[in-house]
Amino acid sequence: MLLEDAVGVLEGWRAADGEQEGLRVHYLRHLAEHSDGMWRTCRPEHITASALVVDGSRTRTLLTLHKTVGRWLQLGGHCEAGDRTLAGAALREATEESGLTDLTISPQPLRLSRHLLERGGCAGAYHLDVEFLIIATADTEHTISDESDGLAWFPLDALPADLDTSVQQLAASAQLAFAHRDL
Repeated sequence: MLLEDAVGVLEGWRAADGEQEGLRVHYLRHLAEHSDGMWRTCRPEHITASALVVDGSRTRTLLTLHKTVGRWLQLGGHCEAGDRTLAGAALREATEESGLTDLTISPQPLRLSRHLLERGGCAGAYHLDVEFLIIATADTEHTISDESDGLAWFPLDALPADLDTSVQQLAASAQLAFAHRDL
């Protein structure tokens, strides 16, 4: 069911540019060639689900200082057997990693990001990340998970200086969508 949902989401998603369209086609080819393409055991690539969590005012994002990676990232990770949808997997991950409970996820991805993992259990594998947008209530308290060394709200227009390019692009995509009232 999760595989079918992922294919349906990716087939129905309209990419913002040629680079994103190339990733969309690559992800669909991966899923067509690998029946286990949703799971962390699939090598050299597997699908993951993440989300940029933004507060109700749409001016701040909650980032995690990832324990393994050692950098500020959006919330998210691997799909699990109980996940029925990609958006559900991203929502589960965001809830687990933040403790936030009053979250609303956009049903369509915001961006796609393919990146090589250099550390941890997936070192040497590529994450084919499907990135969603989640809106949290402004007054929700967060808690740091075991996967994180920190969790903090940052203004979307003043993100940490050493932020990974993919997270910068994700935040820029969210701001653009807010400006065009797409979300």
